[in-house]
Amino acid sequence: MLKAENIKKKFTKITKNKEKFEFYANNGISMYAYDGEIIGILGPNGAGKTTFLRIIAGILEPTSGAVTFDELNYQDNETEIKKNIAYLSGNTKIYNTLSCYELLLMCADIYDVEKNDAERRILEISKTLDMDSFLYNRIETLSTGQTQRVNIARCLIHNPKYYILDEATNGLDVISSEIILNFIKNEKKKGKTIIYSTHYMEEAENICDKVLLMNHGKIILMGSPDEIKKETKTANLREAFFQKIGEDNNEE
Repeated sequence: MLKAENIKKKFTKITKNKEKFEFYANNGISMYAYDGEIIGILGPNGAGKTTFLRIIAGILEPTSGAVTFDELNYQDNETEIKKNIAYLSGNTKIYNTLSCYELLLMCADIYDVEKNDAERRILEISKTLDMDSFLYNRIETLSTGQTQRVNIARCLIHNPKYYILDEATNGLDVISSEIILNFIKNEKKKGKTIIYSTHYMEEAENICDKVLLMNHGKIILMGSPDEIKKETKTANLREAFFQKIGEDNNEE
């Protein structure tokens, strides 16, 4: 079980006049994710989604609050936690002069996956993400969708329990998006936990067990897609999203 409890992250910004002011990118966010759940993180640009995901992934430290994975915290168990999570950022860069196979073999070595197991895992992952036709091609020759599949593949190599995915299908063609969404649904069936940030409302409605709608660093709505539609009296998450964002902005 993943817990994020009362997460706050404060940043200091310097203006053009060299004046300093502080703001909270996350301001008291709490979330619980159980085994086999897909949690969607939605919100406009600047809502604090990426900051929250980076805190969950252990890349940023919160100003206050705590994140635990199966009762383990980062302070005392960072290595063990990171062996069981995979983080995909929205702007991940990979070594484009390597072949897909070489990159995955390198990632397996980083996670201390035995060579025989690594080779088996690479072939399994290649089939799962439909990469067989370009597995041995250099990454610089791949399309955007193919490159994103390689990015997902490197997250799979150590068989993590938790996935933290930031805009995994952003800008992809229909086929690549469908492959990645099917992968996410299949990992859920295996009992894996997926935290999934997306701008695509239809995706969230179709695959997420629970959705967190964020704005101005806070959660303004949380629940299953059906619960959210019932609460907001809307037909879909897109309508609920614009209704709640408008209400929250009007309250500011």
